[in-house]
Amino acid sequence: MPDPKTIEEAVRLAFVRQASACSDLGSPFTARLCTLASARLTADHPAGAKILSWEGDPSPGGDSVPLRLAGALHALVLSGIDHDLAAVYPPHAIDHDNNFWSAVENALRVHSDFILDRLKSAPQTNEVRRSGALLPGFLTISSLFNKPLMLSEIGASAGLNLQWDRYDYRLDDMIWALQPSPVLIAPEWRGAKPPSAPIHVASRAGCDLNPLNPANGDDAQRLLSYLWADQQDRLERTRFALAIAAANRQTVDRADAVDWLEQRLQEAHDDQVHVIYHTIAWQYLPASSKEKGEALIAAAGARATQKAPLTRLQMEADDQKNSGAALTLQIWPSAEKHLIGRADFHGRWVEWFGWPGLH
Repeated sequence: MPDPKTIEEAVRLAFVRQASACSDLGSPFTARLCTLASARLTADHPAGAKILSWEGDPSPGGDSVPLRLAGALHALVLSGIDHDLAAVYPPHAIDHDNNFWSAVENALRVHSDFILDRLKSAPQTNEVRRSGALLPGFLTISSLFNKPLMLSEIGASAGLNLQWDRYDYRLDDMIWALQPSPVLIAPEWRGAKPPSAPIHVASRAGCDLNPLNPANGDDAQRLLSYLWADQQDRLERTRFALAIAAANRQTVDRADAVDWLEQRLQEAHDDQVHVIYHTIAWQYLPASSKEKGEALIAAAGARATQKAPLTRLQMEADDQKNSGAALTLQIWPSAEKHLIGRADFHGRWVEWFGWPGLH
């Protein structure tokens, strides 16, 4: 059995590391919350005791305990359950750490059952801005094949990035939209322009172990709670995206990624290009699942034809995490694969390399 003191030290270190990540990703409020929790959280109440004796990996790369707590507290604010806590959350500015932490500590005591329940679930986000990195990939695929797209998203959450063609984009000086949309995605753009090509989505589907229904108020609020409270633009963009997904009756299948993928890869799609895609999701699959999934995709690629091609578009972390996520695209039947860009994990910027020879 690990020493309780060692466990507590690991938990406090997880909050310190999360504070640094939040600061780097533009959320000083969440960074402040995590910094204070690392120093002041106690085991004097059930929620604190549970966190400080966490069974498992509490780090941002493991169970993400700091973001589980941040999400639970934000949910209390969004739901209107805790007015005292809401009074120290954005848009209110609280100068004194003592006043801020006092409200947090009170919430931990008064709403311990609610927080303990929320701590059971891993943070679940659906970062809409990642569509700003995906769109150039979809334009590349359309340029290469000139066929309608059959979309299959792994780790789709509430399916907001399945609705990418219903958003407005500003990619450098390129404006892209199929219809007017309240969702505007305008990342800082670096590199050449993405290709221009007509796009038609023939069908779309996604899977998630714990899918959220955008038309369900509780599910929508859970999704919003994991966004950082001082990033109002993310909250507003996600609310609009939820409304779009709900209006289009978007649902996501509750399924294991590999089992679902195996089924999707058996579907016929003549005169369409099947696009498997995922954003910051593949890394969370168990090693055995990733191995099986890679084999399934490779086998499907070997069966692909020019009439029914297969592609895989990924936005995932690699060994250059300090430079954002890698954008990679592989196409079959040729099996050609390229790094086509990099992007901020939250989609704040995109560095575009493009597909060789395609302008």
